[in-house]
Amino acid sequence: MYKDIYEKGDLMGKIIAFVNQKGGVGKTTSSINLAASLGLLGKKTLLIDLDPQGNTSTGVGIDKSETKASIYDLLIDKSSLNDVIVKTKFKNLYVIPASINLAGIDMELMEMSREDSKFVAQLQLKKYVSQIRDTFDFIILDCPPSLGLITTNALAAADSVIIPVQCEFFALEGIMQLLNSIMIAQKKLNPNLDIEGVLLTMLDNRTNLGLEVVEEIKSYFKEKVFDTIIPRLVRLSEAPSHGKPIHAYDPHSRGTEAYLNLAKEVVERNGN
Repeated sequence: MYKDIYEKGDLMGKIIAFVNQKGGVGKTTSSINLAASLGLLGKKTLLIDLDPQGNTSTGVGIDKSETKASIYDLLIDKSSLNDVIVKTKFKNLYVIPASINLAGIDMELMEMSREDSKFVAQLQLKKYVSQIRDTFDFIILDCPPSLGLITTNALAAADSVIIPVQCEFFALEGIMQLLNSIMIAQKKLNPNLDIEGVLLTMLDNRTNLGLEVVEEIKSYFKEKVFDTIIPRLVRLSEAPSHGKPIHAYDPHSRGTEAYLNLAKEVVERNGN
């Protein structure tokens, strides 16, 4: 771990999970770019990749073949926080990378629970994140596109969730299932869990459908919807393959502007 992580000990970082069991809604893109934009605004930010595909890790320039340990090793108690936190080359941005081993972690966590009566599988991530929340302004959790045990861990550890919703015809499909999972987590694991906001993504201004979906989502979630809407842009989809957030890949793009505006909204909502 880099020593400067511990330079600030007077913080109480906000933990925000990006959650949607539906794939292709811009969840990973938004996790990367919100975290990087918060860093640009001077907020020390930790990005935790909880998706076995590890796209968040590669999207901030992490070579997974060269990482000695990942979030998987942390969750099964085989590594410490010192081993897994990596400082990226981007301002104020740190990451805990993922590995493909996460794909089978549900069974391992449940097995650990059976072997140790004190072990609670759903609270493993919270156990570690709570140890470092006072050294970061924000901790962003990028969840896999499922509602399995990894996502349950994120809901137990987080203060709030951001729900990315693509501006398409079936935008609300699956949202009720997600909201039900959030309610269950509130009831059984994390009574203080809140919805940080609903983020509209991949808007194509050239179509009436996209604008109709925006109105539909706003009528349903009301003030929970962020003012910032993420446009559908080729540059946004290209940036992760170069290991860069959009602000580093194309500083003057509409995507850079959008995610900086989103970061400002998040900061404002949290009184920072």
